[in-house]
Amino acid sequence: MNFGALLKDTRIAKGLTLRQCCEQLGVDPSNWSKLERGITPAPKDPAILEAWADSLELTGEAKQQFLDTAALSRSELPADIASDEKVMAALPAFFRAARGSELDDAALKQFVEDVRALHSAKPKK
Repeated sequence: MNFGALLKDTRIAKGLTLRQCCEQLGVDPSNWSKLERGITPAPKDPAILEAWADSLELTGEAKQQFLDTAALSRSELPADIASDEKVMAALPAFFRAARGSELDDAALKQFVEDVRALHSAKPKK
């Protein structure tokens, strides 16, 4: 799911009209509509995204998905992934696999271990 669709589905699930949501967040309805339609990417400022997630009462995995999808809407990796050297070093192997190229067992195993280590090192929200 892209960020715009996630944003819209979350707003609707909370029972908010576009205008109600924008009034609650202090956001221009026209700009919000462009976000929901995928015309503009998510804001880069993590404080804004955190405030939106909190206002929409997103927690745990739902909040992480919201933040990850926001980064991807800007064609960026989530900050916690991009800052992990082991995971970044393993990404070329993942890209090869995603493109259908052969990936040896050792490279795939190392990538999975690095991702699991990143996940287990994260504090639970």
